Amino acid sequence: MVRNVEIKARCDDPSPVRDRLRAEGADFRGTDHQRDSYYRVPAGRLKLRQGNIEKAVIRYHRPDQSGPKTSEVLLAPVVHDEALARILADALGLLVVVDKVREIYFIGNVKFHIDSVGGLGRFVEIEAIDASGDIPREELERQCHHYMQAFGIREPDLVSESYSDMLLRLHHQTSEGPPGPGT
Repeated sequence: MVRNVEIKARCDDPSPVRDRLRAEGADFRGTDHQRDSYYRVPAGRLKLRQGNIEKAVIRYHRPDQSGPKTSEVLLAPVVHDEALARILADALGLLVVVDKVREIYFIGNVKFHIDSVGGLGRFVEIEAIDASGDIPREELERQCHHYMQAFGIREPDLVSESYSDMLLRLHHQTSEGPPGPGT
């Protein structure tokens, strides 16, 4: 199990973030066109990521909050992603698909995403990753806060929901009108 602390923020112009990452010597891993298929599960989230760089089935639990949040993640790389997509959709039911173009960078144990998400816009994500269980949660949070400040991310820019939740809410609002009181 991997633990990470992460933030997601709206980012209308990713150029300053990209410039800062380059200035700090970030390792650019490439640009990946990813399709994340989310499946119906009783708790947490289960998604199949299909991309050119990253292909994995990912199970995770993460609270919906706007600041740094801790996730517990199980991840398994996959080879036959199309077949697995059909199996998971048949067995569990497909919930939503997130289609995005993602730039992937690393500085040490911190992973950065600059995302352009279909139907939602542009975002930046910061993930301070503890793959070994040796990094205290407080240090992971400190790393997130450091890069939030470095990128000029302000509290109103932070997003508490996952892309999947945002798309589900958007679909609900456009197909049935805005939710009413108590919805």
